[in-house]
Amino acid sequence: MEAAGYDALLTADHPGAVASPYVALAAAAAVTERLGLGSYVSQAGIREPLLLASDVATLDVLSGGRARLGMGAGHTPAEWAMLGKERPDVAGRVRHFVAVAETCRALLAGETVTLDGPEIRAHRARLTAPLPIQQPVPFTFGGGNSTLLRWAGRHADVVALSGLGRTLSDGHSHEARWNGEDIDKQVAIIEQGASGRATAPVREALVQIVEVTDDAESAAHRLAQLYDTTAANVLESPYAWVGTVQEIATAIATHERRWGITRYVVRERHLDGADRVFAHLSRGR
Repeated sequence: MEAAGYDALLTADHPGAVASPYVALAAAAAVTERLGLGSYVSQAGIREPLLLASDVATLDVLSGGRARLGMGAGHTPAEWAMLGKERPDVAGRVRHFVAVAETCRALLAGETVTLDGPEIRAHRARLTAPLPIQQPVPFTFGGGNSTLLRWAGRHADVVALSGLGRTLSDGHSHEARWNGEDIDKQVAIIEQGASGRATAPVREALVQIVEVTDDAESAAHRLAQLYDTTAANVLESPYAWVGTVQEIATAIATHERRWGITRYVVRERHLDGADRVFAHLSRGR
Protein backbone atom coordinates (compact mmCIF):
# COMPACT_ATOMS: atom_id res chain seq x y z
CA MET A 1 0.00 0.00 0.00
CA GLU A 2 2.82 2.40 0.78
CA ALA A 3 4.53 1.76 -2.55
CA ALA A 4 1.22 2.34 -4.33
CA GLY A 5 0.90 5.79 -2.76
CA TYR A 6 -1.94 5.23 -0.33
CA ASP A 7 -2.19 7.61 2.61
CA ALA A 8 -3.38 5.36 5.43
CA LEU A 9 -4.24 1.87 6.60
CA LEU A 10 -7.50 1.77 8.56
CA THR A 11 -9.08 -1.18 10.37
CA ALA A 12 -12.62 -1.95 11.45
CA ASP A 13 -13.42 -1.91 15.17
CA HIS A 14 -16.19 -4.42 15.94
CA PRO A 15 -15.20 -6.32 19.12
CA GLY A 16 -15.87 -10.03 18.81
CA ALA A 17 -16.20 -9.90 15.03
CA VAL A 18 -12.82 -8.63 13.79
CA ALA A 19 -9.23 -8.51 14.98
CA SER A 20 -8.45 -6.03 17.75
CA PRO A 21 -7.63 -2.91 15.74
CA TYR A 22 -4.80 -1.54 17.82
CA VAL A 23 -2.96 -4.86 18.03
CA ALA A 24 -3.25 -5.22 14.24
CA LEU A 25 -2.21 -1.62 13.65
CA ALA A 26 0.81 -1.98 15.94
CA ALA A 27 1.91 -4.93 13.80
CA ALA A 28 1.42 -2.81 10.67
CA ALA A 29 3.48 0.00 12.22
CA ALA A 30 6.48 -2.32 12.39
CA VAL A 31 6.49 -2.96 8.62
CA THR A 32 5.51 0.49 7.31
CA GLU A 33 7.14 3.90 7.41
CA ARG A 34 4.67 6.46 6.10
CA LEU A 35 1.09 5.20 6.31
CA GLY A 36 -1.29 6.78 8.81
CA LEU A 37 -2.79 4.13 11.10
CA GLY A 38 -6.20 4.16 12.74
CA SER A 39 -9.56 2.52 13.38
CA TYR A 40 -12.45 3.21 11.05
CA VAL A 41 -14.10 3.82 13.40
CA SER A 42 -14.08 3.02 17.13
CA GLN A 43 -17.53 2.74 18.64
CA ALA A 44 -17.94 5.37 21.34
CA GLY A 45 -20.85 3.55 22.93
CA ILE A 46 -18.69 0.69 24.19
CA ARG A 47 -15.17 2.16 24.32
CA GLU A 48 -13.93 3.57 27.63
CA PRO A 49 -12.16 6.84 26.81
CA LEU A 50 -9.08 6.36 29.02
CA LEU A 51 -8.40 2.93 27.50
CA LEU A 52 -9.03 4.16 23.96
CA ALA A 53 -6.77 7.17 24.47
CA SER A 54 -4.06 4.90 25.86
CA ASP A 55 -4.31 2.60 22.83
CA VAL A 56 -4.05 5.53 20.42
CA ALA A 57 -1.15 7.11 22.30
CA THR A 58 0.74 3.81 22.36
CA LEU A 59 0.17 3.33 18.63
CA ASP A 60 1.39 6.85 17.99
CA VAL A 61 4.66 6.16 19.79
CA LEU A 62 5.16 2.74 18.15
CA SER A 63 4.53 4.21 14.69
CA GLY A 64 6.67 7.29 15.12
CA GLY A 65 3.71 9.68 15.12
CA ARG A 66 1.32 8.12 12.60
CA ALA A 67 -1.73 7.25 14.71
CA ARG A 68 -5.21 8.53 13.92
CA LEU A 69 -8.22 8.60 16.21
CA GLY A 70 -11.44 7.64 14.45
CA MET A 71 -14.76 7.52 16.29
CA GLY A 72 -18.45 7.03 15.62
CA ALA A 73 -21.57 6.80 17.78
CA GLY A 74 -22.17 3.11 17.03
CA HIS A 75 -25.14 1.29 15.57
CA THR A 76 -24.78 -2.49 16.01
CA PRO A 77 -27.05 -3.67 18.88
CA ALA A 78 -24.99 -6.84 19.44
CA GLU A 79 -21.98 -4.82 20.50
CA TRP A 80 -23.92 -3.46 23.46
CA ALA A 81 -25.75 -6.73 24.16
CA MET A 82 -22.53 -8.76 24.45
CA LEU A 83 -21.44 -6.40 27.23
CA GLY A 84 -24.76 -6.73 29.02
CA LYS A 85 -25.93 -3.28 27.97
CA GLU A 86 -28.87 -1.91 26.03
CA ARG A 87 -28.26 0.19 22.97
CA PRO A 88 -29.40 3.74 23.81
CA ASP A 89 -31.80 5.63 21.61
CA VAL A 90 -30.39 8.02 19.02
CA ALA A 91 -30.29 10.99 21.41
CA GLY A 92 -28.54 8.87 24.02
CA ARG A 93 -25.94 7.65 21.53
CA VAL A 94 -25.30 11.23 20.45
CA ARG A 95 -24.78 12.43 24.03
CA HIS A 96 -22.51 9.52 24.82
CA PHE A 97 -20.44 10.01 21.69
CA VAL A 98 -19.79 13.66 22.47
CA ALA A 99 -18.77 12.85 26.05
CA VAL A 100 -16.42 10.04 25.00
CA ALA A 101 -14.92 11.94 22.07
CA GLU A 102 -14.26 15.09 24.04
CA THR A 103 -12.80 13.14 26.96
CA CYS A 104 -10.56 11.04 24.73
CA ARG A 105 -9.26 14.05 22.84
CA ALA A 106 -8.61 15.92 26.10
CA LEU A 107 -6.62 12.97 27.45
CA LEU A 108 -4.54 12.75 24.27
CA ALA A 109 -3.86 16.48 24.57
CA GLY A 110 -2.35 15.93 28.03
CA GLU A 111 -5.27 17.20 30.07
CA THR A 112 -6.53 15.79 33.37
CA VAL A 113 -10.23 14.92 33.25
CA THR A 114 -12.75 14.67 36.07
CA LEU A 115 -16.38 13.99 35.17
CA ASP A 116 -19.34 12.75 37.16
CA GLY A 117 -21.68 11.37 34.49
CA PRO A 118 -24.24 10.60 33.49
CA GLU A 119 -22.43 9.60 30.29
CA ILE A 120 -18.85 9.39 31.56
CA ARG A 121 -17.37 9.12 35.03
CA ALA A 122 -13.70 9.88 35.53
CA HIS A 123 -11.66 11.03 38.51
CA ARG A 124 -8.46 12.86 37.64
CA ALA A 125 -7.97 10.63 34.60
CA ARG A 126 -4.83 11.37 32.63
CA LEU A 127 -2.24 9.78 30.39
CA THR A 128 1.12 9.69 32.14
CA ALA A 129 2.86 7.32 29.73
CA PRO A 130 3.16 6.82 26.90
CA LEU A 131 2.27 10.25 25.60
CA PRO A 132 1.47 10.68 21.90
CA ILE A 133 4.08 12.22 19.64
CA GLN A 134 1.54 14.16 17.60
CA GLN A 135 -0.19 17.17 19.08
CA PRO A 136 -2.94 16.96 18.29
CA VAL A 137 -3.59 13.40 17.14
CA PRO A 138 -5.69 13.71 13.94
CA PHE A 139 -9.36 13.05 14.67
CA THR A 140 -11.91 11.56 12.25
CA PHE A 141 -15.65 11.50 12.87
CA GLY A 142 -17.56 8.81 11.00
CA GLY A 143 -21.34 8.94 10.83
CA GLY A 144 -24.39 10.66 9.43
CA ASN A 145 -26.33 12.00 12.41
CA SER A 146 -27.13 15.67 11.87
CA THR A 147 -26.25 16.78 15.40
CA LEU A 148 -22.91 14.99 15.23
CA LEU A 149 -22.13 16.25 11.73
CA ARG A 150 -22.55 19.78 13.08
CA TRP A 151 -20.36 18.92 16.08
CA ALA A 152 -17.76 17.38 13.77
CA GLY A 153 -17.79 20.50 11.61
CA ARG A 154 -16.62 22.39 14.70
CA HIS A 155 -14.16 19.86 16.10
CA ALA A 156 -13.01 17.14 13.69
CA ASP A 157 -10.01 17.12 11.39
CA VAL A 158 -11.81 14.77 8.99
CA VAL A 159 -15.52 14.08 8.51
CA ALA A 160 -16.11 10.67 6.94
CA LEU A 161 -19.35 10.21 5.00
CA SER A 162 -20.35 6.59 4.58
CA GLY A 163 -23.72 6.59 2.80
CA LEU A 164 -25.17 4.43 5.56
CA GLY A 165 -28.78 5.07 6.48
CA ARG A 166 -31.09 3.39 8.99
CA THR A 167 -29.82 0.17 10.60
CA LEU A 168 -31.83 -2.79 9.29
CA SER A 169 -33.44 -5.56 11.32
CA ASP A 170 -30.34 -7.78 11.24
CA GLY A 171 -28.58 -5.17 13.38
CA HIS A 172 -25.61 -4.92 11.03
CA SER A 173 -26.75 -3.88 7.56
CA HIS A 174 -27.99 -0.44 6.58
CA GLU A 175 -30.19 1.28 4.10
CA ALA A 176 -28.14 2.92 1.36
CA ARG A 177 -28.31 6.69 1.78
CA TRP A 178 -26.81 7.57 -1.59
CA ASN A 179 -29.14 10.30 -2.82
CA GLY A 180 -27.26 13.43 -3.88
CA GLU A 181 -29.72 15.72 -2.11
CA ASP A 182 -29.08 13.89 1.17
CA ILE A 183 -25.35 14.46 0.74
CA ASP A 184 -26.03 18.13 -0.05
CA LYS A 185 -27.82 18.43 3.30
CA GLN A 186 -25.07 16.64 5.22
CA VAL A 187 -22.38 18.86 3.70
CA ALA A 188 -24.40 21.97 4.51
CA ILE A 189 -24.61 20.87 8.17
CA ILE A 190 -20.84 20.27 8.31
CA GLU A 191 -20.28 23.74 6.88
CA GLN A 192 -22.61 25.26 9.48
CA GLY A 193 -20.61 23.60 12.23
CA ALA A 194 -17.33 24.73 10.70
CA SER A 195 -18.40 28.38 10.47
CA GLY A 196 -15.76 30.50 12.17
CA ARG A 197 -13.05 27.85 12.08
CA ALA A 198 -9.76 28.83 10.49
CA THR A 199 -9.58 25.43 8.78
CA ALA A 200 -12.68 23.41 8.02
CA PRO A 201 -12.49 19.62 8.36
CA VAL A 202 -11.47 17.55 5.37
CA ARG A 203 -14.35 15.59 3.83
CA GLU A 204 -13.92 12.00 2.78
CA ALA A 205 -16.23 9.25 1.58
CA LEU A 206 -16.28 5.50 2.17
CA VAL A 207 -16.28 3.70 -1.18
CA GLN A 208 -18.49 0.66 -0.77
CA ILE A 209 -17.83 -0.79 -4.21
CA VAL A 210 -15.48 -0.30 -7.15
CA GLU A 211 -16.47 -1.76 -10.51
CA VAL A 212 -14.35 -0.83 -13.51
CA THR A 213 -16.49 -1.55 -16.58
CA ASP A 214 -17.29 -0.30 -20.07
CA ASP A 215 -21.02 -0.58 -19.33
CA ALA A 216 -21.68 1.66 -16.33
CA GLU A 217 -25.43 1.79 -16.91
CA SER A 218 -25.91 -1.98 -16.71
CA ALA A 219 -23.65 -2.23 -13.66
CA ALA A 220 -25.48 0.62 -11.96
CA HIS A 221 -28.88 -1.02 -12.47
CA ARG A 222 -27.59 -4.32 -11.05
CA LEU A 223 -26.00 -2.60 -8.04
CA ALA A 224 -29.13 -0.52 -7.47
CA GLN A 225 -31.07 -3.73 -6.88
CA LEU A 226 -28.39 -5.03 -4.55
CA TYR A 227 -28.29 -1.82 -2.48
CA ASP A 228 -32.03 -1.01 -2.76
CA THR A 229 -31.44 2.35 -4.38
CA THR A 230 -31.61 3.77 -7.91
CA ALA A 231 -29.13 3.46 -10.77
CA ALA A 232 -28.93 7.27 -10.85
CA ASN A 233 -27.87 7.30 -7.19
CA VAL A 234 -25.23 4.63 -7.84
CA LEU A 235 -23.69 6.70 -10.63
CA GLU A 236 -24.02 10.03 -8.80
CA SER A 237 -22.86 9.17 -5.29
CA PRO A 238 -19.25 9.08 -4.03
CA TYR A 239 -19.89 5.70 -2.38
CA ALA A 240 -19.71 3.65 -5.60
CA TRP A 241 -17.07 3.97 -8.30
CA VAL A 242 -18.64 2.50 -11.42
CA GLY A 243 -17.55 2.90 -15.05
CA THR A 244 -14.32 3.20 -16.96
CA VAL A 245 -11.38 4.64 -15.07
CA GLN A 246 -11.90 7.90 -16.95
CA GLU A 247 -15.59 8.00 -16.05
CA ILE A 248 -14.74 7.33 -12.40
CA ALA A 249 -12.06 10.05 -12.46
CA THR A 250 -14.62 12.49 -13.88
CA ALA A 251 -17.09 11.55 -11.13
CA ILE A 252 -14.42 12.09 -8.46
CA ALA A 253 -13.79 15.58 -9.81
CA THR A 254 -17.53 16.25 -9.70
CA HIS A 255 -17.72 15.08 -6.07
CA GLU A 256 -14.98 17.53 -5.14
CA ARG A 257 -16.72 20.44 -6.85
CA ARG A 258 -20.16 19.65 -5.42
CA TRP A 259 -19.38 18.34 -1.95
CA GLY A 260 -15.75 19.20 -1.27
CA ILE A 261 -14.82 15.52 -0.96
CA THR A 262 -11.08 15.21 -1.44
CA ARG A 263 -10.31 11.85 0.22
CA TYR A 264 -11.66 8.34 -0.12
CA VAL A 265 -11.50 5.20 1.98
CA VAL A 266 -11.82 2.01 -0.08
CA ARG A 267 -12.76 -1.38 1.33
CA GLU A 268 -10.01 -4.00 1.05
CA ARG A 269 -11.87 -6.25 -1.38
CA HIS A 270 -12.05 -3.41 -3.90
CA LEU A 271 -8.42 -2.28 -3.78
CA ASP A 272 -7.55 -3.83 -7.16
CA GLY A 273 -10.09 -1.59 -8.88
CA ALA A 274 -9.04 1.37 -6.78
CA ASP A 275 -5.41 0.79 -7.83
CA ARG A 276 -6.44 1.23 -11.47
CA VAL A 277 -8.30 4.44 -10.72
CA PHE A 278 -5.47 5.77 -8.57
CA ALA A 279 -2.89 5.02 -11.28
CA HIS A 280 -5.02 6.89 -13.82
CA LEU A 281 -5.39 9.89 -11.52
CA SER A 282 -1.64 9.89 -10.80
CA ARG A 283 -0.80 9.98 -14.50
CA GLY A 284 -3.07 12.98 -14.94
CA ARG A 285 -1.32 15.10 -12.32
